[in-house]
Amino acid sequence: MTPAAFSSPPFSASTATAVSAGAPSVASRPASSYSASADPQAQPHDPAKPPVKRQIVCFSFYKLMPEWRRLPAAEKAAHKAAFAEVLEKWNKPGEFLSLTYSTIGTRGDVDMCVWSIGYGVDELNQMRSELLRTPLGGYLNSPHNFLAMTKRSQYQIDRPDESEGEGRGAIRPGGQKYIFIYPFWKTRPWYLLSMSERKRLMDEHIRIGLLYPRVKLNTTYSFGLDDQEFVVAFETNFPEDFLDLVQQLRETEISLYTLKDFPIFSCVRVPPMEMLDRLG
Repeated sequence: MTPAAFSSPPFSASTATAVSAGAPSVASRPASSYSASADPQAQPHDPAKPPVKRQIVCFSFYKLMPEWRRLPAAEKAAHKAAFAEVLEKWNKPGEFLSLTYSTIGTRGDVDMCVWSIGYGVDELNQMRSELLRTPLGGYLNSPHNFLAMTKRSQYQIDRPDESEGEGRGAIRPGGQKYIFIYPFWKTRPWYLLSMSERKRLMDEHIRIGLLYPRVKLNTTYSFGLDDQEFVVAFETNFPEDFLDLVQQLRETEISLYTLKDFPIFSCVRVPPMEMLDRLG
């Protein structure tokens, strides 16, 4: 599946609350049109212009060692409290946000996910270091970790966007119950196509995305930062919509240019302590 230029406004503390499962808001709908101009962020930064403020995004997946579950209940409770305290410490409105997800029963190789959004690699490094220094951190492995950054899409939407002042270099988690995350690579021939041809292929992709307004896509970019080229994260309250969307996108012409789009992580959004309690 090729990531599309769905809307992605900036996060704030208020957006960590759940949204209604009713009619989708305009801000959560996929984009449906593009401008013909090239991506300004694909060019070297002009020192005469203010830099676009981009976000650092990281999806960290953790697997719990089975030895931890055999510890006394009081000791496990203390471990969970210390881990949750670090997560709370690093929830700074407008600066750094961490969302927590359980993957118990949806993946065999991971038990939980921490999705962090901030503005500096140093802060991300420090936050993850503090998590691993907790007692629970000594019982965790991290089989998968995806680092990415926001940037303005090459396929610009024409309607107003809340993050226009930041060059659409920001994302806002929508508060949906489920998120489906995977790394993504395109084939090299895709990058040799003309912009007009890529736009033609993306038009079909976006047209299908519009059929599923209850699914919100967050696309982030990993070129040179991590192994993958993109990380895509689909938020929804309706997993059946996501399944049907993915199946329909397999039938599009643009899918010929997908090199790899797995592993896929199906995650359930829960508060930090509930995520930890589901570990055992």
